[in-house]
Amino acid sequence: MKKSILSLVVFGLLFFNSCKETSTENTENSTNEKHLTTNYSGNYTVDTTFSIIDWIGSKPTGEHTGTIELKEGNFEVINGQINDGLFIIDMTTINVTDLEAEDEKIKLESHLKGLGDKKSEDHFFNTSKFPTSSFKINSCIQEGDKFMIKGTLTIKEIANVVQFLAKISISEHEISIISDTFKIDRTKWGIDYASKSVFDDLKDQFIDDEIELTVKVKATN
Repeated sequence: MKKSILSLVVFGLLFFNSCKETSTENTENSTNEKHLTTNYSGNYTVDTTFSIIDWIGSKPTGEHTGTIELKEGNFEVINGQINDGLFIIDMTTINVTDLEAEDEKIKLESHLKGLGDKKSEDHFFNTSKFPTSSFKINSCIQEGDKFMIKGTLTIKEIANVVQFLAKISISEHEISIISDTFKIDRTKWGIDYASKSVFDDLKDQFIDDEIELTVKVKATN
């Protein structure tokens, strides 16, 4: 009887130690997995080949679509989170994508860039005077499976805070950001041409104040 009880005690101790070792092993593995997926830190440079801003401008008779390229940019990542970031937007690359007729496409792009006569050069972006714009990330906070990016957008030397939701993927060597479509009010940056909120005699000859944007950025280190 004593021998049976002793055997049970020894078995219990062995079983307890075995469980303890397995638990410690699992905890260490879990910690390592978490460490591997969240501790990336470093500086990432925007890949301008794969980075683009899509835009949509609307008016009563329809809309125009297009793209703008990034000139350069960088991110600082600390422990798997974007801590800082700056994009330089090349306004001279404004491209209209919905017009098939080349002369119409060139005419609209020139108007947007301000490359026509002196009277119309400041209707929109006046790229001769302001060839670049910029967006500086001020904060990046997770909301569900996306992140709320808040930052300062500077166009024609006028700065305003904007924010948008985006899907963000961060690995050891790459960052990918794809934003939800969001809107900005162009008049906040002094772009008043054909705005019915600025001019009250336009009837139906106006252009909507809001421009729709979608940002797609890839960066590598």
